Amino acid sequence: MIVVERTFTVEISPTAAIAYLTDFGNTQEWDRAAQHTVRNGTGPLQPGATWRQACRIFGITTELTWTLIEATGERLVFHGRNEGATCTDTVLVRPAPGGTEVTYRVELEMHGLAKLAAPVMKIEFEKLGTESAAGLSQALNRLSAPAWRPSAIPPPAPA
Repeated sequence: MIVVERTFTVEISPTAAIAYLTDFGNTQEWDRAAQHTVRNGTGPLQPGATWRQACRIFGITTELTWTLIEATGERLVFHGRNEGATCTDTVLVRPAPGGTEVTYRVELEMHGLAKLAAPVMKIEFEKLGTESAAGLSQALNRLSAPAWRPSAIPPPAPA
């Protein structure tokens, strides 16, 4: 099994971080491997909600079905599966000085012949983990930025 975990701090509240992260469709904003993520169905984002996600790794596109398994005020668990792999993403958020500490953990188990690629996949997932943590940190911090408004631009200096 491949396990990759990253912890970082962002400038938004734990509540805002969980609200953003509960929608797995947001992964395409910050995860380089996620090409397209679409929610199946409608209704509240709660355990049982599912998404279809196309991922591209090593130039190969594959599709996984993701299910939100657990959602609390500080923990989310998503389970993804296709014929070649099973993946569990666990997100923990905790209050931290100035914002929130986020821990994102990915556990990937390869199936069948795909298991032979596990050593190479571990290297790629470590790289993706670092890139995704940076992308997620940026995406979450953008949520804390005040919305742009024309009145925020100072008037031009007199000529």
